[in-house]
Amino acid sequence: MQKEALVRGSDSRALYTDCYTGETLRGGDRYDYEHIRSSEAVFIEYRDRLTNHEIAEVVNCPENVAVTLRTINQSKGKMRLEDWLSNQDNVAKHKINLPLAKKSAANADKGIKQKVKEIVSR
Repeated sequence: MQKEALVRGSDSRALYTDCYTGETLRGGDRYDYEHIRSSEAVFIEYRDRLTNHEIAEVVNCPENVAVTLRTINQSKGKMRLEDWLSNQDNVAKHKINLPLAKKSAANADKGIKQKVKEIVSR
């Protein structure tokens, strides 16, 4: 992820797009790598079918890891994205692009399901 961002930035500074706002983030900005679906949520969903190591693979699938401003990541914490977005204060304060945020969640869900399918079929 970092290598690709450095290539996009082309000036030795990483270039990302915030997964919830759509804003451009540059190396040096206050951003975090974000698990769109928390490790806790994935663990609870799959603990009866997958090992801890397999759950870690699922949590860290590329579709579930994105970049967002540190303030958003800290505000969201381990909350389910849809629950966090249901608070209009969060949406307004952080200038969330709702269609983009929902698309990020749908993409994460798709990636998680695909990764689980791959693991189960091994």
